[in-house]
Amino acid sequence: MQTLQFLCNELAVTKQEISDFVASAPKKYKVYTIPKKSSGTRIIAQPSKRLKDYQRSLVKLLETKLPVHDAAFAYKKNIGIKENAERHKKSNYLLKMDFQNFFYSISPKLFFDVLMKHNIEFTALDKYLLEKILFFNPSKKTNGRLVLSIGAPSSPLISNFIMYFFDETISATCLSLNVVYTRYADDLTFSSNTKNILFTFPALVKKALREHFDGAITVNELKTVFSSKAHNRHITGITITNQSKLSIGRQRKRYISSLIHRFSIQQLDQEYINHLQGLLAFCLNIEPDFVERMKKKYSIEIMNAIQLEARKINEK
Repeated sequence: MQTLQFLCNELAVTKQEISDFVASAPKKYKVYTIPKKSSGTRIIAQPSKRLKDYQRSLVKLLETKLPVHDAAFAYKKNIGIKENAERHKKSNYLLKMDFQNFFYSISPKLFFDVLMKHNIEFTALDKYLLEKILFFNPSKKTNGRLVLSIGAPSSPLISNFIMYFFDETISATCLSLNVVYTRYADDLTFSSNTKNILFTFPALVKKALREHFDGAITVNELKTVFSSKAHNRHITGITITNQSKLSIGRQRKRYISSLIHRFSIQQLDQEYINHLQGLLAFCLNIEPDFVERMKKKYSIEIMNAIQLEARKINEK
């Protein structure tokens, strides 16, 4: 694969310019933390603007060559958390699992090992460029261990590709047992109408991880959750009701209603107006009936005004 020449053509740069740039590319990141939904913080490594250009170019080159399994629902066009949740809405029993430090578990070696299993060949120069451009060095040392960054535009494709054979193994097992399986990034969801069958799956997942990744990717034990219709079922931020419908959840509805009320009495800051518009767009996708109820409660004029005000803010 002529990665170097492709980058020259795509970015309109010389081979020497690429060589100079990629030598220190794993360090061209702005690192910061954001709070997690539950507790603790998540480290985000944001590539420099120029490095993002390189990464996006490589995505163009690789996305036609790297297969992604049908069980993967994250980072795909016209597929998202709604479609992921819909696969499970008719099942009575649910199991959710999560990987430990998923992106930081993926190294260049893991990437190249999976490429080899797919018989996708790269030259030594190709591998050097891919390693330097796609992976981030979180260490203070210049030769520290390289990992995927949660902020790079190329990481979604690489992480989905890495999981292909794992997804294939788990999907085959689920098909034989009439269990539904989907993976949204590092969130694994299993559902079934057969009582107790899901209790065997944590061990099956760990076994498959050992076989495919030899301990490099592991399960976050604290996030293994079993649920059923007797309890609230939540999948990637979406609630499944006992009537097998998708919902944004009662707590989120109360929060959105309170924001609309504050907007209606002109007590909502500009920052929250944009936030509210985003939440309403999410509602339209997941539970449009709730938006209709808000129109009846607060008036169509108020709801239209939220959209108009958010547009003005974004145009500034």
